[in-house]
Amino acid sequence: MPSSSTAANLFAVFTDRLEQIGVRYMVTGSVAGMLYGEPRLTHDVDVVVELVDDAQAEALVAAFPDDEFYCAPLEIVLVEARRAQRGHFNIIHHETGFKADIYLAGDDAYHREALQRRRALDLEGTRLQVAPPDYVIVRKLEYFREGGSIKHLDDIRAMLRVSGEDMDRDALEKTIAARGLHAEWSAVNKT
Repeated sequence: MPSSSTAANLFAVFTDRLEQIGVRYMVTGSVAGMLYGEPRLTHDVDVVVELVDDAQAEALVAAFPDDEFYCAPLEIVLVEARRAQRGHFNIIHHETGFKADIYLAGDDAYHREALQRRRALDLEGTRLQVAPPDYVIVRKLEYFREGGSIKHLDDIRAMLRVSGEDMDRDALEKTIAARGLHAEWSAVNKT
């Protein structure tokens, strides 16, 4: 795994606060792709968060005060947290303009399973909980299927080049098959 902590340092303004309030989370998307693969430009971090009760939602909103951040109001966070799937809201750091896309675990079994297997990384003093690489790949294949953006395939290729030996390829391919992602996986293997 690359030793670069650039992505972790940029987004520590979000993850440090999640660590402080004890909310279970994992960084995924392009930032996780960079940590397992190669750097690329991004202005946001995707974070899957598990909110187990209203008190955790309240703590999350309180951790991002209005004078430093835009954070959805508590009422919106609670509505999104109660969605069985695809609950989502944003947090934006005023000073830097960096954004965290917060995706709520809800009843998504794959989110919950990945949260159990997340990896705690310490990158030059920044603690970061990162989704397992196979999860990042599967989600990127799903995003490619939904939107067709080649950047997801490029991220996957980089992850396989840099961190491929750190993955259980058999388990990855079983998950790809179970989620009907054969065509998208084939596209990764075409250059």
